[in-house]
This record gives sequence, C-alpha cells and structure tokens, in this order.
Amino acid sequence: MGDRVILSLVIFLSFYLTLGYYPLFNLDEGAFSEATREMVVGGDYITTYLNGALRFDKPILIYWLQALSGKLLGFNEIAMRLPSALAATAWAYLIYHFTERHFGREKAFLATLFMAGSIQISIIAKAAIADALLNLFIALSLFSFYTYLEEGRKGALYLAFAAVALGTLTKGPVAIVIPGVVALLSLWGKWALLLRTLFDPVGILIFLAIAAPWYIAEYLEQGERFIEGFILKHNLSRFGGESMEGHGGSPLYYLVVLLIGLIPFTSVALKALGGIKGWFETPLKRYLAFWFLFVFIFFTLSKTKLPHYIIYGYTPLFILMSLYFEKIRSSLLLFLPYLLFHGLFFLLPFLKPLVLEYGVKPGSYEFHIVEALHFGWSYILYFGATLLIGLWLLKWEKRKGIVVASLVTLISLNLFIAKVYAEAAEEPIREAALLARERGWSVKMEGINVPSFNFYLGKINDPKSDIILTKREALDRYREKEILYQKGGIALIRRRNDTGVHD
Repeated sequence: MGDRVILSLVIFLSFYLTLGYYPLFNLDEGAFSEATREMVVGGDYITTYLNGALRFDKPILIYWLQALSGKLLGFNEIAMRLPSALAATAWAYLIYHFTERHFGREKAFLATLFMAGSIQISIIAKAAIADALLNLFIALSLFSFYTYLEEGRKGALYLAFAAVALGTLTKGPVAIVIPGVVALLSLWGKWALLLRTLFDPVGILIFLAIAAPWYIAEYLEQGERFIEGFILKHNLSRFGGESMEGHGGSPLYYLVVLLIGLIPFTSVALKALGGIKGWFETPLKRYLAFWFLFVFIFFTLSKTKLPHYIIYGYTPLFILMSLYFEKIRSSLLLFLPYLLFHGLFFLLPFLKPLVLEYGVKPGSYEFHIVEALHFGWSYILYFGATLLIGLWLLKWEKRKGIVVASLVTLISLNLFIAKVYAEAAEEPIREAALLARERGWSVKMEGINVPSFNFYLGKINDPKSDIILTKREALDRYREKEILYQKGGIALIRRRNDTGVHD
C-alpha cells in the first residue's frame, strides 16, 4: 500500500468517517451550530447570536462556511462539521507539501501521519468549531512566509498576508500575533528587512481588503458592545485577565495536554523534545522551533487555558517529530502510549462501579452520565483485541507498526470511545429536542446550558414556556410536574403549578 493511500485512509478515518455518527457535543459544537442556525433564520450575516443574545466569542468566517454547508446539505451534524474536516484536510496537505519540499518524502509521510493520526487532531479536525480552520491559516501564513524568506518571492509574502487576514476573520488577533512574533524572532537583528516585510504596503492592503470589511461592518452595527465583547473580553482578557469560565491551569498544563493529545505518537514527541538543542542547527529548524516554543510559552503564561490552544504550535512539532522518529530504538517505548491508552479504556467498564461510588456525587449530573455509559461485550472484546495487537506490534518494523497503531487508535477513538460518551451525554439532549420539535413545543432551559438542544429543536429558549429542560438532579426543585422525557443527566418536564420552583 502506497504512502499516499495510507495517508488518505488515515485522514478518512480521522476526519470524515464519523461526521454524522454522533450528536453535536456541548458546549462548543452546540454553540457554533446553533449560532449558525440563528444566523440563517434571522438573515443577519454580520452579527452572530446565541439564543437571541449577542455572541462575540469568534469572528464570522466559520459561521459563513457552516451556513453555506447547512444550506447545501441541511442543518445536521455532517453539514456543521464538514467545513472543519475540509480545512483539516487542506492543513494536512500543506504539512505534507512543505515537509516533502524541505526534508523529503519519507519525512513528509511521517509528519502528516503524526498530524492526522493523533487523537487531539482527530477530535478538533471534525468538530463544528473554528480551530481546524484557524490552524489551516496559521500553517499557510507561516509556510508562505518561510518561502518568502528563502526565495524572496513577493507572491509568497502576499499569500502569507492573505492567510493572516483569513485567520483574523476566523478567530481574531491570535492569527496576527503568532505569525508576527515568529517573523520577529526569525528576522531578529535584520531590522530593515523586518520592517519592509511586516509593513509591505501591498501586503497590508491585501490584509485590509480581506479582514477589514467585516470588522468595520460589525463595529458600525454594534459599536462599543463589539469592542467590549470581542476585543476586551474574548481576546485581551483571555491572556492577561482572570481565567475565563474557570479555564485555568498549572504551568505544566500544556505539557500534559501534549502528552495525551499526541497519542499514539507521544514517545516520538518526547524524543523530539529531548533533542531540543538540535532544533537550532539550521535556519528552517530554528524557524520551526520559534513557532512551536512561542505558542507553548505564550499560552502557558495565559490566564485562560484550553486544550486546543497548544494545537496552534503542533504543525512545526509534527515536522520536528518526523526528524526524530528513527532515533527511537526501543519498540516498547514507541508503542507504550498505545498500550497505556487502550489498557485504560479496556479497564473502564470494570472501573465504572468505583467511579459511581467514589468519583462522582450521587444523583449529580455527572453521576447520571457515568451511570448511562454503556460498554457491552463488543466494547470489551474490541479493546482486549487492541491490547493483543499492541503486543504484536512490538515485533513489527517500527514504520509499519506506527501506521497500524495509528489506524487502530483512530478506530478506538471515533467508533468506540466517542460513541459511548455521546450516547450517554449528548444523545438524550438530541432525543429530548426532537421530541419537543415533533410535538411543537417551545422550551425553556433552567439550570442547564446545552445549545445543541436549540439546534435540534429549531427554536431559541422561550422564557415563558411551561416546558422545561433541566438536569435530573434538579427535579426535586419543582413542586408539581409531569416528566415528559428523562434520560442520562437531563429531563424534559411540564411545570404544573404557577410558582414553579420553591426555595
């Protein structure tokens, strides 16, 4: 089987196979998808709303792409996730093309395999959120900028400016900061070249022509609310203010995320990190090092920490990992992350009673979700087989073994692990929404925030409705009620009395 066929299979398993296999995940997928639905219904393609309230979390491009996909394919999971999968595919192609050009076909194969086959990228690449799209534009801007530095072609510089502009339309100033700082570090001491590059008049015009119209239109429509909500709250405060929505973390936060997120290739990443002194041997390696290290340090210092922030620095890390793969001598070390990952999920059904007894509060929302996790014998037999495969891989040639480990891990993640969780946590929300939609009910959420419910219902919250979506743990708060639907951690009820909730 040729390398490109293998990569195509990995990309299909990782990005496309399960686009419509399970419901939208809350909060993020539900919020983006519902905001897109409200955009199309309301006909306002400048300002986004969520449940009728202004939503300034992200700029507009991902909503436009999801709206286009929804109009072509219908407003369903596949349509909402497809723009991310396509962006991730283009991102993978860029990694292959750039690495092949500078390090050869073998390293290009490995770098792309590490990208498409790692569990964190597989999750983000098909999620109905903005991050796969942003990573595409960050990669395009910095690959193009390096081509400009190497060859002096203005076309490459202008492509970098265009990519930065599109990234700014996707997620805001971060798309400027990362390429800008990497350019600054790469041209440190070459001040004249740096100024000519960053302030190239044609490049600036390209940037403004692409990015400025929406920002101007949004400011004209929303004024200071846009400045306060988008610039101050969702950008500056995330880095320098208090951690938002409890998303803080220790200085080791992103090291832990990296070690887990790059499974089954964690040992390759550790080998690359262990050889960090060698990252500065050539101009290109140094460029890649600046890119990864800036992202890692910048978001480590940020007050708000979310797992996907570190992904902005993964592109250069994947390439650096490809240079260190052959330096791993021990098969046990190479496949240990695979074995630990599958061993944990093999044990999960047997650990479930312990988690219910000691790990979650009885009767809580989390308790009901853990209680609803259904594994079954097919799950146990499958993960038992994956452990046997892992032991078998120890005897294989490393390159073939890591391909098989990647394919098996993607099947485990996407067809088993995510499915079990989605059926327990997200499927009840979809079922409740579809029931309400079929009956023509308007619904009010109380004590719960799951925007995918509104997406499937096709309506925003109705504060006057006596049909309530709430957590099962909150049912005792309602004196008189009719339970219309109850499953997992949620319940759909009809409130019978006037006062509704007692103290």
